[in-house]
Amino acid sequence: MQIDPQLSEFSDLAFRSAEALYLLALAVSLVYYGMVRMSADRRRQRAEELEKLQAEHSARAASTTKVTVGAGATGDATDSDVADAGEITGDDIEPDFASFEAQLPERLRSESISKTLDRSNKLGGITQSLVWLAIAIHAVFVILRGLAANRFPWGNLFEYVGVVTLFAMIVAALMIRRKAMRVMWPWILTPVAGLLFYAGTKLYAETAPVVPALQSYWFVIHVSVVSIGAGIGLISGMASLMYLLRRKYPKGEEKGWLGTVAAPLPDVTKLDALAYRTAVWALPIFGLGIIFGAIWADAAWGRFWGWDPKETVSFITWILYAAYLHARATPGWRGPKSAWINVFAFATMVFNLFFINMVVSGLHSYAGLN
Repeated sequence: MQIDPQLSEFSDLAFRSAEALYLLALAVSLVYYGMVRMSADRRRQRAEELEKLQAEHSARAASTTKVTVGAGATGDATDSDVADAGEITGDDIEPDFASFEAQLPERLRSESISKTLDRSNKLGGITQSLVWLAIAIHAVFVILRGLAANRFPWGNLFEYVGVVTLFAMIVAALMIRRKAMRVMWPWILTPVAGLLFYAGTKLYAETAPVVPALQSYWFVIHVSVVSIGAGIGLISGMASLMYLLRRKYPKGEEKGWLGTVAAPLPDVTKLDALAYRTAVWALPIFGLGIIFGAIWADAAWGRFWGWDPKETVSFITWILYAAYLHARATPGWRGPKSAWINVFAFATMVFNLFFINMVVSGLHSYAGLN
């Protein structure tokens, strides 16, 4: 099988460019995340200060009312006497909003908070644009890698990580479109950028033909379907992690550094819905990939199932996703209990991706590292 060295070089360049763009998007998203948290803190402080000012005003108004009643009873006080006694006028008894606003520190005024929100929204839009650009170049890497090797580009662990992360980012970009959900980007980009960095430094393999055992049309069907399911599972697992953190630190009750991290996250219902919707797709797609693998195993090895380490852990992962969906629909398990199952399913999938491929010896040891 002929290898095109020029396309291979362009593919590697696209990989490094996509990785750099993901890191840049992560950096911008972290600044955006911090500005959203700052805006939330200032809005909360503003509400507390306004409540304090209103309470002070109410106390002064009540005191003035008592003076007025007392003066009316004795007949010895005039309107000017009442005003002089407490220096409170009719404007003080029923002030307009601007009078409270003027007493707030500059950073807590509505104009200042609005400017911070505008700047943060711009950063959110920049993050979204960088993500889509990175996805496009990421796709170019996968396509060029396949063209250079004249085969489908998931014949070793380096290529497989590239394909899984590409599907994960496409799903994430489609799911995270509304402005309110953009604060989730640091949580998605962190594992993706980490996986790509590890793949590029520790798992990199030169463009080459696949080993004879993978030269089958089932290779394309099985690995592509499993890759899509794993990519969707990554998004579901990270959504459940965010859900658990947000549930522990509800809005307005964030304390400590973990509370600071949780402050910008969306409401628990949105995070739970995202985890559930993606898991609903991950379960059948990942399961279908396992079935295709079993059919391929029968054609290649003369048996559908042999409890090979990768087969076993893949099946356990699928069972965990099924258990998560069942638990979420079961009263008494819905909430943190079911979310932990989803997180464990995601951890098992990562364990299967790296440990089983790189450490355990089995019939699926095609990582391309030797």
